[in-house]
Amino acid sequence: MASSTEPTLQKKEEEEEDSTENQPAEDEDTGAPVAPIVRLQEVAVTTGEEDEDVLLDLKAKLYRFDNGGNQWKERGVGTVKLLKHKENGKVRLVMRQSKTLKICANHLVLSTMTLQEHAGNEKSCVWHAADFADGELKQETFCIRFPSIENCKTFKDKIEEIAEAQQKKVDDRDTASELVEKLSIESKEDKPEDKGASATSAEKKVDDSEEANSVSELIEKLSVESKEEEDKPEDKGSSATSDEVKKGDAKKGSD
Repeated sequence: MASSTEPTLQKKEEEEEDSTENQPAEDEDTGAPVAPIVRLQEVAVTTGEEDEDVLLDLKAKLYRFDNGGNQWKERGVGTVKLLKHKENGKVRLVMRQSKTLKICANHLVLSTMTLQEHAGNEKSCVWHAADFADGELKQETFCIRFPSIENCKTFKDKIEEIAEAQQKKVDDRDTASELVEKLSIESKEDKPEDKGASATSAEKKVDDSEEANSVSELIEKLSVESKEEEDKPEDKGSSATSDEVKKGDAKKGSD
C-alpha cells in the first residue's frame, strides 16, 4: 500500500507546482489597463494670500500668554509672514504650523504695534495685538522666538518700518481732514457776501424791468396822441372845403 500511494502523492505535488508556476505573481505587471473606479475633479486650493505680496518669511516658534493659567503656552512651530495687500496696502502678520498648516496668528500690523525683547533673550520678542486666528477677534499677547539673533532683528525692524508707514498715513489723513474742515468754514463765512451780491443783482433786474415798462408806456402814449391828431375836426373841415371847391369847379363847367 505504501508503494502505491507514493507515486500518487508525488504526482499531486508535481501538478501543484506546475499550477503555481503558471499563475502570475501578485506584484507582477500584466500590462492590462487599470482605470480608477471613481473619477475625481481637480480642486483649486486657496490660502487667502493670493492678493497679497510677501514682505517677510521666516521660521520661528510662537507662544501666547494664557491669562487664566498665568503662563506661556506654545502655539506652534512654522513660518511667520508679513503680507501686504495689493489694493488697500494693509499689512497683516500670518503664521501657520509647518505640518498641519493651521493658523497660529492672524492680525493686522497697525501704527500702534510695538515689539519688546523678551526676558533679555535677543532671539525672542513680545507684542500685543487683536488676533483673529481662532475665528473671532480677541486681544492676545504673543511671544516669538527665532533660531538666530539676525532673524529676530530683521523681524523687529520690518515691523517698526511698517508701523511708521501706517502712522504717516494716519497723519496725512488727519491733515487732509483738517484742511477740508478749514475750507468748509471759510466757504460758510463767504456765503453772506454771495447773498448780498445776489440781492443787488435782483434789485438791478427790477430796475431794468421798471425802466423797460416806462419806455413801453411812453411809446404807447405817443402812438395814442398821434392817432388823436389824425382824428381831429380840423382834418374833417379841410376835407369838406376840398369837396366844396370841387363842386364849384363842376358848376362853372356846366355853365
